[in-house]
Amino acid sequence: MTEPLIHAENLHKTFPSAGAKEPRVPVLRGITLDVQPGEMVSIVGPSGSGKSTLLYCLSGLEPSDSGSVQLAGREIRALGRGALATLRRKHVGFVFQSYNLIPSLTARENIALPARLARRRVDRAGVDRALADVGLADRGGHRPGQLSGGQQQRVAIARVLAMRPDIVFADEPTGSLDTATGSDVLGLLRAAAGDGRSVIVVTHDLEAAALADRVLVLRDGLIHSELRRPTPEQVLEAITLARTVA
Repeated sequence: MTEPLIHAENLHKTFPSAGAKEPRVPVLRGITLDVQPGEMVSIVGPSGSGKSTLLYCLSGLEPSDSGSVQLAGREIRALGRGALATLRRKHVGFVFQSYNLIPSLTARENIALPARLARRRVDRAGVDRALADVGLADRGGHRPGQLSGGQQQRVAIARVLAMRPDIVFADEPTGSLDTATGSDVLGLLRAAAGDGRSVIVVTHDLEAAALADRVLVLRDGLIHSELRRPTPEQVLEAITLARTVA
């Protein structure tokens, strides 16, 4: 059987409460999951259910309080900061709602940045292909401030496409996009899952969630239900049930 690209077991995470003497607030309450190579997984649920926190813990951006996460075969709790950063550079790509582009760099330079940080040769042809794939072949020399929000998000997607990472984490990637641009971004993320690569998306968008092979519905820091290749209507029904169940 193929080894999962992500294996998480009994993840717990708490955050400080408003008052110094009050108990910490539990956010994740013991989540166990696997993500297989080639799989796209969506994480949905009511606000405050722990979706983004789970994504950050799975990617190593946020440490869990307890439990374990194996990312590309490595136990991330056993890694120092430098080794974890190296692991992410080699295997992980991120797409966030805030784009995370460097304002002083052009679109082309932003896309090439991960390779430079990893001290790999920049594949200029690959960068240009990624720009073309997101419909920005004529915007490679523009800086983020010269691009619309939708164009900036497509540059962020192109950066991931050019990297060809084993795992893509996307946190609300269409949250600030119009319907047409959001649909294009979702199609690119769906296409990125395959050939042994996986995509994990946190989203409120029912259409986005329904593109996934599996949908995990969170409630109060636990996986409340799991759907396989659902319709948007089935995702909505599952989220509604998670909001109302006692």
